[in-house]
Amino acid sequence: MVEEVYDVSKEIVTGVRLRNVKSDQVWDQEVDGFFLAIGHIPNTKVFKGQIETDPDGYILSKGGARTNIAGVFHAGDVQDRTYRQAITASGAGCMAAIEAERFLESEGL
Repeated sequence: MVEEVYDVSKEIVTGVRLRNVKSDQVWDQEVDGFFLAIGHIPNTKVFKGQIETDPDGYILSKGGARTNIAGVFHAGDVQDRTYRQAITASGAGCMAAIEAERFLESEGL
């Protein structure tokens, strides 16, 4: 478990203080970056009743980055229960942007 992130006030990350939750051992680890995963529940409640989701709240893909609503596209953790986080979000964001561009072109916009 991360107990502290060092040098955030200097707007840099130089290390973290870690605690083994089983043994209670504490140590400092030098790092030059920090990624915080905030959970495994997709943040889709705001779309309930509008965009189709599975029972766990993940958006159901209708191919590519399309949802059940024309012109609305998904990206990242909200539709991917396997890979999640940064890589999925950036790749899926690109997919959604391309889908949105194609949609706008097809609408003559």
